Amino acid sequence: MTQPTLQHPGQKKSFHISREWLFEYKSVIALMGFMLIISLISDSFFSTGNLLNILRQTSINAVIAVGMTFVILTSGIDLSVGSVLAMTGALAATMVGMDFNILAIVSLTLAAGAAMGCLSGLVIAKGKVQPFIATLVTMTLLRGTTMVFTDGRPVSATNGAASEAFATIGSGYLFGIPVPVYLMALVFAIAWFVLNHTRIGRYVYALGGNESATRLSGINVDRIKLAVYSISGALSALAGLIVTSRLASAQPTAGTSYELDAIAAVVLGGTSLTGGKGKVMGTLVGVLIIGILNNALNLLNVSSYYQLIAKALVILLAVLVDTRSAK
Repeated sequence: MTQPTLQHPGQKKSFHISREWLFEYKSVIALMGFMLIISLISDSFFSTGNLLNILRQTSINAVIAVGMTFVILTSGIDLSVGSVLAMTGALAATMVGMDFNILAIVSLTLAAGAAMGCLSGLVIAKGKVQPFIATLVTMTLLRGTTMVFTDGRPVSATNGAASEAFATIGSGYLFGIPVPVYLMALVFAIAWFVLNHTRIGRYVYALGGNESATRLSGINVDRIKLAVYSISGALSALAGLIVTSRLASAQPTAGTSYELDAIAAVVLGGTSLTGGKGKVMGTLVGVLIIGILNNALNLLNVSSYYQLIAKALVILLAVLVDTRSAK
């Protein structure tokens, strides 16, 4: 918080930036500083084309990270998001080839993703299995199922009556802005409303803050867990639609390591890994930090090997700050 110390008429007003204020807005400060440094290094960073490219590139991770935010706010984790993306992408491409209507393709794909997420939620809520283990099992199961379903080969999404409309999801433009950017903005707006202005949003924070107290207060904790993992699965399916549409085919290995990028974005955005504390708009900042980091390293022609090291160091720094602020 900013604390004015103006006491006497005629005396100049001064401000003191508290330590709490710096911790609360650390992600935004890091993002602004990051953008300033990169703009000094690369002249092309602030070009319209490059900024739109960053937003389009980050939209996939952003959509997944919103679902991950719901899960982590309940003190859970979802390692299956990449596998859900690959499986739903294969389903969508198959439906395109079978001449399904575009609305049916989108609806059925999102429903399939929600069902896959619900499966993880069932194992966690009813089976009393730790989220890490449950989603690890789901991740492996769905990746294997995708390999069997596709026979390990890409599935084309260019044949079929809905192929042109399907391509618009990941590659289309509206008023000069990529369609995935609109989808990202819509997902963040809905998530912000749900978490801040609905009963389920309050229950998500309560569950992450203290599960025993939440259960004793009469809230159906298992139902909340099913809901958040279903949301995560549905949003992973939406990311699968974007990726498959953009590539015009479903890749059985798509989505590998996407879970790590999503978790990193959530942590960088200030959401605590212990649950109950965080904001979905902070996740947007985290997503942008990772996206701009990747973009800057590409502009500077840094090897992909060093890019992994740089990303790991940034994530480590965020976790250390999160651990320190939680004390």
